[in-house]
Amino acid sequence: MGSSELLIVLDRDGGAPLQQQVCDQITALVRSGQLRPGDAVPASRNLAQQLDVSRTVVTRAYELLGAHGILTTKRGSGTKIASLAGSTAAPDRAPRPGPSAAFAPQPPRATDGDSALWQPWEPPPTHHPSSALDFRHGTPALADFPVARWRQSLHDAYSRADVSALGYGPAEGSPTLRTEIATLVRQSRALDASSDHIMVTSGATQALDILVRMLVGPGDVVVIEDPSHTVLRQVFGCSEATVVPVPVDEEGLRVGDIDALVRAHGHDPARVKLVYVTPSHQFPTGFIMSEGRRRRLLQWAYEHGATVLEDDYHNEFTFTTERLPALASQRHRGTVAYVGSFSKTLFPALRIGYTVLPPHLVQPFLGIKWITDRLTPTVAQDALADFISTGAYARHISRMTRLYRQRRSRLLEALYECFGAEVRISGEAAGLHVLVTLTGARDVPEDEIARLAAERGVRIYPASGYFVQDPPAEPTFLMGYAALPAPRIAKGVALLAAAVREATRRPEHAGPTLTHRTGPKSAAP
Repeated sequence: MGSSELLIVLDRDGGAPLQQQVCDQITALVRSGQLRPGDAVPASRNLAQQLDVSRTVVTRAYELLGAHGILTTKRGSGTKIASLAGSTAAPDRAPRPGPSAAFAPQPPRATDGDSALWQPWEPPPTHHPSSALDFRHGTPALADFPVARWRQSLHDAYSRADVSALGYGPAEGSPTLRTEIATLVRQSRALDASSDHIMVTSGATQALDILVRMLVGPGDVVVIEDPSHTVLRQVFGCSEATVVPVPVDEEGLRVGDIDALVRAHGHDPARVKLVYVTPSHQFPTGFIMSEGRRRRLLQWAYEHGATVLEDDYHNEFTFTTERLPALASQRHRGTVAYVGSFSKTLFPALRIGYTVLPPHLVQPFLGIKWITDRLTPTVAQDALADFISTGAYARHISRMTRLYRQRRSRLLEALYECFGAEVRISGEAAGLHVLVTLTGARDVPEDEIARLAAERGVRIYPASGYFVQDPPAEPTFLMGYAALPAPRIAKGVALLAAAVREATRRPEHAGPTLTHRTGPKSAAP
């Protein structure tokens, strides 16, 4: 198999030719063990699109690597790391069997319904026609999923299934799938983890739930980002810990504020046991945590004996050439529990996620999973392993990245066309949604805009409820674009603009008139 992306960052202002930089960085990935003999590398066209360079740059780099014995190309098998390429990494150890001892979790408690921290904010289901233009976030382009190819992987998995595959499998997950996940995170996230440190879960939420049960108890403190997802708040709210929200800015979690805010809640920062972050695409702002802020967070967690819970959702879909490795791959990596999922890359109903754990957390995690869930269905895991190993997963990610890039660009163009300077957008560098602030409708409540848009067949989602403190002063919405074709995106934004114009014309919201741009504004690259 091969990852659809490699962790390569080009210095366009430096003196080294781009093809030499590609050659040198792939060589470095091989020497560090992030790429290993037999690993497939992206097709030259795909890597050129990822790096935003001409295909010639990549093909010449591949030719240089082939001449140096790093790459080998075989018709029908693609381009792979040569069997004699130097790698200093130790081979992946065989997966361990099931847990040796159970770890009894504490029963959950009811959340505090009077606290703003625990107010649910997932928009309540309402009746809308099936033809509604729905900008719901977190929904991938399910209509474009290669069902026929997935069906083939399922068929192959069932045809190979033996008695053990049809029975109770290992709590940690299928050995085959865990090996494939180890390769995925090593290539695309620079996270070199043995497969026996990878636990397969029923989605990312189960991984979060088990980690909370393991790591925190009465008197402990959990730090979360503010704003954050309300499902996350409910997961942490079932623990015995105190949850302290810490604001984010354009560089991510404000690490320097943790101590003061924990003390303001009446607790000693030494009681912080867990810090939850979404560094690749902060939810819901979309900010990407800066390299400096990442270093500070890891150092803070190391000094305080806390575990960083890295939720790396959406990391596969990045629309800039600047990609940072996972927190779990960096210094003090033993302080980080990494969580990923296939819900957004494939489809939510698959219900397969995973976590990469420091060694000391493996057995406690398995103990809780064994009690609460026993296993994630083995045959589905083997089908996913087949889907990855045959290259179907990498091809799907590559196709979806191109599709999402087009839809994202159309959404940004439409927003600027319809709202001009009276819109502010964040989060466009990655993920499947953007955060949109309508600065020209400052005095109009979010709910009123959402209601008027719904009357026109457009579903948008207010964002204020994701903020525990300091919600936006202007109407702000999460707008997902992955599931909508470009023409429907443009139509939906035009109808939204009409709803906003109607709202701002009402006497109770009288103010500056919303302008409408007649000429398009190019979306951010």
